[in-house]
Amino acid sequence: MTDIHIEQIRPEVTWRLRREVLYPDEPLHAMEMEEDDHGIHLAAFTETDLVAVVSLFPNGTDFQFRKFAVAPTVQGKGIGTLLLHYIIDFVRNEGGKRIWCNARDTAVGFYLSDGFKSTGEKFTRSGVNFEIMEKFL
Repeated sequence: MTDIHIEQIRPEVTWRLRREVLYPDEPLHAMEMEEDDHGIHLAAFTETDLVAVVSLFPNGTDFQFRKFAVAPTVQGKGIGTLLLHYIIDFVRNEGGKRIWCNARDTAVGFYLSDGFKSTGEKFTRSGVNFEIMEKFL
């Protein structure tokens, strides 16, 4: 795998990759979330490219992550796992006790393989099926 570095970024830096991976039919301005200014936004970079993004939102000792996107050209190469482990460690270092997400049904296996558990809560939004996944730290 190429050398990857992870750093905190401004929310608007996430928007292009969010759209490309998660909402390709939406306009770029629709990628902004009202709560973006209250989140911690992280990105994985190769030497030359932004390849993955995620937004993390603390609420006491609970941390929700949202809009986890890995560029299609590097999916399956461990970059998503690397970024997921980074945010888990970040949450643990911040005193977090639980990390959770609304996982697309296509990503549930990814989270299960990393020790996340299903809460049993499922829902559909804009034609996309989600399952709430969590991991206690």
